[in-house]
Amino acid sequence: MIRFFRSLWIWTASVLLVLFWLPLLALIWLFDEKPDLRRTGFWLRRLGRIVGRVTPWIIHIEGQENLDPNQVYLIVSNHQSLADIPLICYLKTDTKWLAKAELFKVPLFGQMLQLAGDVAVERTSPTQAARALLRCGKYLRQRFSVVFFPEGGRSTTGEVLPFNEGAFQLAIREQVPVLPLVVDGTSRALPRSSFFFSESSEIWLKVLPPVPVAGLDVKRGGAALRDQVRQSIVDELARLRQDHAVLRNL
Repeated sequence: MIRFFRSLWIWTASVLLVLFWLPLLALIWLFDEKPDLRRTGFWLRRLGRIVGRVTPWIIHIEGQENLDPNQVYLIVSNHQSLADIPLICYLKTDTKWLAKAELFKVPLFGQMLQLAGDVAVERTSPTQAARALLRCGKYLRQRFSVVFFPEGGRSTTGEVLPFNEGAFQLAIREQVPVLPLVVDGTSRALPRSSFFFSESSEIWLKVLPPVPVAGLDVKRGGAALRDQVRQSIVDELARLRQDHAVLRNL
């Protein structure tokens, strides 16, 4: 029963925030410089951080020294839960996000993604996926970092799924370093198959050192870069969980 009322409070507060934020975001969009919509995107990510504060989560962010705010990155993260989205919003850098097209159809939230200029991808259509990558490349050239979940969906087990190669080919083509992120604990905080929030949960965001792409060939280097970045995320996720287990046993 406590879990039900906790979840009811968080969802109610989140919906009220969105109802307030949508007209605010539309007003910002109206006077924002187009087509990059930098200010609108900034305010949408700010909403993500506020949503994080109305939850019972204890948020740990590590490795921020690896993020240079003056550098453009192709940002990739493992994906465990919807809670990953507000968590990654805590990174203080200008970003656009590549997100599945279904999210753009969610009432209110989808309209905000469109206002911010985020990129919808239809995963079942190779042609539309290619167009989405081209749009992401344009944002990289406009000095935006772009956030990808290269697994293509949330993991049901908490383990890292295979990565798609497209994001890494794009990083090589545009000659921007890849910035790997590791998220953990979000699958417990808000499980994929449930709308119920857990009790106070500790969740982690770890920023790993950027991976350079200079000298890599788009066709032959994409797969190697993908595997290198994925392995760094897998290894760091294992280290985080081992450290957390040791701390819980102290």
